[in-house]
Amino acid sequence: MADLHFDHHMWLNSLKFYKEELDIFENRLAEVSFRHNDVEVKANVERFQNQFIREKEVIDILKHDINAHENTLVEFAKEHPVAVEHVYFKNHTDLVDRMETFEKIWKQLRADFMNFLRNWM
Repeated sequence: MADLHFDHHMWLNSLKFYKEELDIFENRLAEVSFRHNDVEVKANVERFQNQFIREKEVIDILKHDINAHENTLVEFAKEHPVAVEHVYFKNHTDLVDRMETFEKIWKQLRADFMNFLRNWM
């Protein structure tokens, strides 16, 4: 149970960081949009805006699901205080896979956005 709790804690901290980073990216994107009227730039600005909105949605869903799983563990611990140390909890493979997928997509989005900024800032 401690390992699962640790994973939840780490993931929630990471998601908080990614969301804060998205806020920074949105500000930078607004700067680029303000400076350039080029059709190509505007198309990319819109593409990144849409991707940022989607990533925020995914972050919110992941946070909700992680918190729900954490609450399930807490409730079990409350109902079975002695057994909690002796019960094997099934690993949260689904959440692990979803976090790994999110982080892979996030890294690619960040790299694409940094390349875009290098070209237009």
